[in-house]
Amino acid sequence: MYGKVMSACLQGIEGQTIEVEVDISSGLPQINLVGLPDSAVRESVERVRSAIKNCGFTFPMDRITVNLAPADLRKEGSSFDLAIALGILITTGQVPMDNFQTTVLVGELALDGTLRPIPGVLSMVHAAKRIGMNRVCLPTANAAEAALISDMQVCVVRNLSDFKRWDELSLNEFIYNETTPKKNENSTFYTDANAADDYADVSGQHQVKRAMMIAAAGMHNILLIGPPGTGKTMLVKRMSSILPAMSDKEALEVTKIYSASGKLLDRTSLMRKRPFRAPHHTISAAGLVGGGTVPKPGEVSLSHRGILFLDELPEFTRNALEVLRQPLEERYVTIARARAVYTFPSHFILAAAMNPCPCGYWGSETEANRCTCSPLKIIQYRSKISGPLLDRIDLHVEVPKPSYTQLKEQSNPLSSNDMFEGVRIAHDRQQKRYTGTGIQYNNELGGKMLRQLCRLTSEGDILLSASFESLGLSVRAHDRILRLALTIADLEQSDIILPEHVAEAIQYRNLDKKHAVQESF
Repeated sequence: MYGKVMSACLQGIEGQTIEVEVDISSGLPQINLVGLPDSAVRESVERVRSAIKNCGFTFPMDRITVNLAPADLRKEGSSFDLAIALGILITTGQVPMDNFQTTVLVGELALDGTLRPIPGVLSMVHAAKRIGMNRVCLPTANAAEAALISDMQVCVVRNLSDFKRWDELSLNEFIYNETTPKKNENSTFYTDANAADDYADVSGQHQVKRAMMIAAAGMHNILLIGPPGTGKTMLVKRMSSILPAMSDKEALEVTKIYSASGKLLDRTSLMRKRPFRAPHHTISAAGLVGGGTVPKPGEVSLSHRGILFLDELPEFTRNALEVLRQPLEERYVTIARARAVYTFPSHFILAAAMNPCPCGYWGSETEANRCTCSPLKIIQYRSKISGPLLDRIDLHVEVPKPSYTQLKEQSNPLSSNDMFEGVRIAHDRQQKRYTGTGIQYNNELGGKMLRQLCRLTSEGDILLSASFESLGLSVRAHDRILRLALTIADLEQSDIILPEHVAEAIQYRNLDKKHAVQESF
């Protein structure tokens, strides 16, 4: 006797559909599970056996072979329990085969047949839809998450014994009806800036707020440098209040990552607010980019389409910082293991903050806060941030200590609403400019398109040429200046890049030279 049903599992953060084939023949009672199953899958045999018996079905006392195809793909997790159990019941004729040809079955079984939730359902259902499946049967706790994928019928199975009534009851009684309204994939929805901390709370720092707005408008990386207590952390934490909410496509990407990681708190809707991750400086390299025996997404993937905030940047280990170089450049992370290669998306804004020296007061002009660090200590402190990593950060911004007058300043502070409106306009211009190109934001520009869209006037070209030589900029820094200038032009609603846009972009690279400690003593 032969039967086949469809199931799914996770490969990294993406779903993978799996054929579960069951063959039952005469012989000594035993069950063989083949197709590269891991220990969790092998243990499903005992869960399935107990669930079938405790739900009033008959477990066949014959030779049972279960094949998980494709056979060369490693199978992990407990998502196959329901499919294996139903495959045995269908093969033995205890459950009719009808209505299962285009159905995907996922879920972990308890010994009494109750279905328990599993992580990564959103990715699994999305993968099933891509191959033409139109129905999914899964645990109640995963139903709302599965319903986020349009054009998929979600059937809720509370217990394996529900399949006794699959023919007797109308199928509608199993269908999950509380579906979430879907939005247009190409539409963009903006957040309410009042819902988060407001930049109006930060006294003074107008130049730094301008830099934060530019970073948000073009999704550029930014580094804030200044003494303790000047508001660096406050400025970064309020960056979420000026970023647009994610489009449907972006929201689906991020929700799949959090679902696969088991960190999805609200299963009833896609994540709309951009992630903000702020790991402690003791985090390991694997914690940042992902890893483990079965690789899981790290902080760079959990901050996908959002912000990764690294406070006290030099306190992170050099090894942890160096692994950021590839994600910042390629916008994805590839982790190779002996049995598989996993790719995790990592398109994020790197927002970092640091003191200029270990004591924090290097460059201070006041006697009370004079720097006590030796030149060697300062060099060692900053050497943790390599030149290649610094090169990948678009804006290097000094955050000076505000004066007492600025602290008491109450007239018309630059608020998140003001900055949000400028960012919204810049994002809208970019969406129109890059329609059909696969690019969304200015920081993704490169190659031929960068040269086409970032054409400078003769004055702007002369200015950039002089800065390129005097500051000793790299080719990467040159391209990042062009992208920054284009973002500044978008904020000013200018169709061309003017010399003043180039000049403002260049000033955010001055720290390459100004903070070279070796030249300061």
